[in-house]
Amino acid sequence: MTTGIRPDETVDRFAAARQVADAVLFEGYVLYPYRASAAKNRLRWQFGVLVPPGWTAAGAEHSHQRTECLMEPRSGARLSVELRFLHAQRRTVQRLCPDGEFETVDELELPDRVLVPWDEATEERLTLDAAVTELTGAGRTLPFTRPASEETEPVHDADGRLIGRLVRRRARIDGRIRLTASPLDGPYAALRLTATVENTGDWAPNGTADRTEALPHALIGAHLFLGLSAGRFLSLTDPPEWARTAVASCRNEHTWPVLAGEPGRADVVLSSPIILEDHPAVAPESPGALYDALEIDEILALRTAALTDQEKREARGTDPRAADVIALADTMPPEVLDRLHGAVRALREVTGPGPTAPGDQAPDVPGTRPDTPWWDPGGDRGVDPATDQITLDGRQVGAGSRVLLKPGRRRTDAQDLFLHGRAALVEAVLHDVDGGVHLAVTLEDDPGADIRREQGRFLYFQPDELAPLEDT
Repeated sequence: MTTGIRPDETVDRFAAARQVADAVLFEGYVLYPYRASAAKNRLRWQFGVLVPPGWTAAGAEHSHQRTECLMEPRSGARLSVELRFLHAQRRTVQRLCPDGEFETVDELELPDRVLVPWDEATEERLTLDAAVTELTGAGRTLPFTRPASEETEPVHDADGRLIGRLVRRRARIDGRIRLTASPLDGPYAALRLTATVENTGDWAPNGTADRTEALPHALIGAHLFLGLSAGRFLSLTDPPEWARTAVASCRNEHTWPVLAGEPGRADVVLSSPIILEDHPAVAPESPGALYDALEIDEILALRTAALTDQEKREARGTDPRAADVIALADTMPPEVLDRLHGAVRALREVTGPGPTAPGDQAPDVPGTRPDTPWWDPGGDRGVDPATDQITLDGRQVGAGSRVLLKPGRRRTDAQDLFLHGRAALVEAVLHDVDGGVHLAVTLEDDPGADIRREQGRFLYFQPDELAPLEDT
């Protein structure tokens, strides 16, 4: 559904951020090992699920998202909005009987896959374009409906004979988008933009209905694009000083807005149910969508390639996207897999580019040559963990010194808090690359201290978490 839209402008404005938005939309769509029978796939779609209001009392899901951010529009600016979500469709499998009728079955065998019942999803997209001046006061409201539907897909065997069909049913979804803008107090030409997405459907659970029954009526993975034709949005993560108080009063519910698109731009916001940083981007090493929520590409690719042939047949029959993951893992070149092992982007930014002229000598910066360690004990005599000392409460403390542990709550975990008041022996004084100091210690009453010392497995504390004790 489109209202006052300018398609070319919206596509261009959001294109740079769409890859990240796709990752948000399909996060957790199908989980490793990509089979409908896997226990992990019994609870899918954990992010951005907006259910009808009649279900919120029965479950932990919500019926709305609220985005609030600040913007500085220029004269004549227009706001483009795009809502994206998945619409679940229930797929059943039917076999063709000798009498020409179809019966519902638990699975249907094909040479390369096993078709089973499954909840697929189709992408839904709604767009709205309005002058910023139209958003003050009552603002703009866009109600929308996605009607119920049913469609069938024939299934043929290897010889082309009809042996069954897939039946896909979608339930009706009703919702609305509401946009309002109000000026900030003070001399600033800034507005507070509020964008609310609501599921307004009248479906309600009948007796003991569970989450599975609610999902076909829900907006899944719901998120918003917001774009200004002229002007800028302010970062909620790192706002200018004058806007910090106004940013702190912004109320975001079940979603979080960040600046999106290329770094340096501030005309696009992605409001996502997954908390992201400003200008998020998909790692260039990523070979493609793997869908499993928050897993690591390298591990997923290796484990997927190691599935048995039967497991891969079941995965291919579960969902077309699962079939794409199987194909991706099976055909991934070694050099692509090597790239998934990791990259240090911050180091590249610090060291900068290499020589620009044939005679230029590249600077000898640690980390620029993979065969050289970042710190060479034989080449850097300025520090020595075994002999370095620091001053604690006017006393010199180093390897062999006794200390009292007093971890604080501001930067430690619960396990360290249990060590409060215990005596320990300093094993080394360590200096990090940022100039910080850490002391490696072993507990005096730990019967396994000798083993930990031999293996180099120590506890680490900062100086203000320790107090010196008399040496024995």
